[in-house]
Amino acid sequence: MRALTCTHGAARSRSWQSAILATALIAQGCAASDKPNEAQSPSYIDRAETQAQNGLSVTAGLPTAGEAREIYGVDLAGKLIQPVWIEIRNDTEYPYWLLPAGLDPNHFSASEAAYAFRTSDPGDQSIGRRFDALNFRNPVMPGSTVSGFVLANLDEGVKVIDVDVVSRHGAKSFTFIAVDPTFSFVSKRIDFESIYRQDELIDVEGEDELRALLEALPCCTTNANGDEAGDPLNLVLIGAFREIAGAMVRRGWHPTEIISAKSVWRTIAAFLRGSRYRYSPISPLYVFSRPQEFAAQKARSSIHERNHARFWLTPIRYRGRAVFVGQISRDIGIKYTLKSPTISTHKIDPNVDEARRYLLEDLAYSQALDRIGFIRGVGAAGKGAPRTNLVGDPYYTDGLRAVLFIEPRPRALNEIDLIEWERPPSPVASRSEISLDAE
Repeated sequence: MRALTCTHGAARSRSWQSAILATALIAQGCAASDKPNEAQSPSYIDRAETQAQNGLSVTAGLPTAGEAREIYGVDLAGKLIQPVWIEIRNDTEYPYWLLPAGLDPNHFSASEAAYAFRTSDPGDQSIGRRFDALNFRNPVMPGSTVSGFVLANLDEGVKVIDVDVVSRHGAKSFTFIAVDPTFSFVSKRIDFESIYRQDELIDVEGEDELRALLEALPCCTTNANGDEAGDPLNLVLIGAFREIAGAMVRRGWHPTEIISAKSVWRTIAAFLRGSRYRYSPISPLYVFSRPQEFAAQKARSSIHERNHARFWLTPIRYRGRAVFVGQISRDIGIKYTLKSPTISTHKIDPNVDEARRYLLEDLAYSQALDRIGFIRGVGAAGKGAPRTNLVGDPYYTDGLRAVLFIEPRPRALNEIDLIEWERPPSPVASRSEISLDAE
């Protein structure tokens, strides 16, 4: 994949590589960026969303880093801590308890976070009192409303807020997608409702018709001109965008920043430090003559390695639900190539089916996957006769496209249905390439 990073090299050459990278990216327009004005954005309470179920009303809001600093009087983001505001109104007959572990299994206690900002005066308890006063306090008694903060780990851009509440008479779950208005990412700028005119939409009710339409979608991504084929389109996701985004973020996927001066320098800094950049931009690939509408990635410890996916909205609507076609592959390193405008590029793992399977399992564990099916896609290509993408990286595949039906959580693993369409080759067949090389 075309990348926004430099390649590995000797320490003495890194400044030269960084200069090339910066020049190439800024030449593409990276220096011109829209920097959101936090002061002009509504407050976290104005941005908060409310959901209700059977007598319980839950409201969730996400302060920006600046708002959190004003609330707590310290720089929580600097310690990678993010406060999430929760308000629960209980109009039932029973007390309910909020489970902070549902929101973040590694959340911070108020006293733990306050200790990180302790002063040199051992008698100064003001910070501890402030953190304790702002903390959400259980239980929520019948007829009452309780509000406060849960201190979670920092997620830039988008945060999935899973609110689980329990009583002796049952449990209820609420999911919110909170967007930081100060963070610029690709899908934030996309109005999905305006991509297609009403007369362009294809409404589908039956599974056979759906399968035929999905198999007729383009096989691969292309370059901007549409005259060169790239990575295979090996995914279809069916569901509301907020449900898809929530399922991915819940499993550690992050949105990609737009290409701007800020994101370019963050990329360069991550390269020089040999660290990861969870929101690193990815270069555009094209389907329907459009670059990806949204993209997500899951980074490893280094910026050179990540699993990343791109998605495009199709005109198909299955029983009223949106249908996205996508491409996923795993970046495993860096290489130089003149086929990339940035001179350096990520090298993909040639086994693109593994990346497809990885996302399938991730969405299953996110409790958002309802049904799975496989259909014909790009066509099989074995290890002995791989295809190549736009920057010359080889890939092999069984040629199938995974179709994933996303629903609101929770969906247990044993509740996921398998549609009897195509069947991926067995591991034994894949290793011996019996089915792959037959074509």
